[in-house]
Amino acid sequence: MFLALREFKHAKFRFLLISCIMILISLLVLFVTGLAKGLSFDNASSIESMKANYIVLQKGSDKRLSHSMLNNEKLNEVQQYVNKKNATPLGIQMTTVMKDGGSKKIDASFFAIDTNESLKPRVIEGRMISNDTKSEVVVDASLKDDGIRLGDKIIDQISGKEFQVIGFTENQSFSHTPVVHLNFNEWSMIFNAKQGFNAIALNTNSDHAKNIDEKIAGIDVIQKDEALKGIPGYKEEQGSLYMMIMFLFIIGAFVLAVFFYVITIQKINQFGVLKAIGSKTSYLAKNIISQVLVLTVASLLLSSLLTFGLSKILPNSMPFVYNLQLVVGCSLLFLVVALIGSLLSLYRITKIDAVDAIGRAN
Repeated sequence: MFLALREFKHAKFRFLLISCIMILISLLVLFVTGLAKGLSFDNASSIESMKANYIVLQKGSDKRLSHSMLNNEKLNEVQQYVNKKNATPLGIQMTTVMKDGGSKKIDASFFAIDTNESLKPRVIEGRMISNDTKSEVVVDASLKDDGIRLGDKIIDQISGKEFQVIGFTENQSFSHTPVVHLNFNEWSMIFNAKQGFNAIALNTNSDHAKNIDEKIAGIDVIQKDEALKGIPGYKEEQGSLYMMIMFLFIIGAFVLAVFFYVITIQKINQFGVLKAIGSKTSYLAKNIISQVLVLTVASLLLSSLLTFGLSKILPNSMPFVYNLQLVVGCSLLFLVVALIGSLLSLYRITKIDAVDAIGRAN
């Protein structure tokens, strides 16, 4: 560590340039990762926040909520294997709404729920609907950006039905649209009562879920994570972003490997002299590793602070998630990548011949 600190002191500009490159790469990694997490949350936060770990869908629906259609008969069969409160129906329908008296059309998703069961969202303003309320809904708070306020009326463009907004929820979006929660009475009036619902949310263990899947015909029981991947565009969107993140890590490894290898080549003579006076290869290797660790940790701390600052000034319309778990996970992975990138330099140090290096120095 002593040798590493001496080098930092006498080659400030060189290591400052390396630090800047590392800060920019790690900042880009953290930002794109936060964006990927934010887009995932914006696409499926209503499903992610459900108090359920399994979803029952119609067989052959390709694990897509929108392709599934179940009825009360299937619900009764499922509830024979689990407690009624742990198996609750869910109706989903993409739609377009408009504020009464306004002209702006807003894409939204209707979620029909039993308000006495576990799918009831948390209301942050106003009050919750009940199974008996008529022409009333609770909506995601993001609709405030479109001018929707408590007491306003919104009109469903498909059915022409008018609803009054009596409450706001948070983090309730589906397929990048705000969720409008209503009860099944209203759902059956908008659509056909015989249509049923799209899915049954299960809160149970794996054994019960497997038993239901095997015993009841015409259904598929899947994990909630699988249902998320069935949301239109979710899998493709996340796949593209995580591919970018993977390449950023690879690029980071190559950049660090090249920088430290060039520095090592420039110092071969000095390393040869150190070996000649008794320095072990392990001591020189520790010097390289110490430099990589110090530069990487310092760069990650600065890039984390910069990412946090960016998260505070980004507009609400840009989905971005910044949390400690995300930052720590990416930072540890980046640290591993940096150490892998230094292996080429370590290999070069082991091949240095003291007599050769001193001869070239003379």
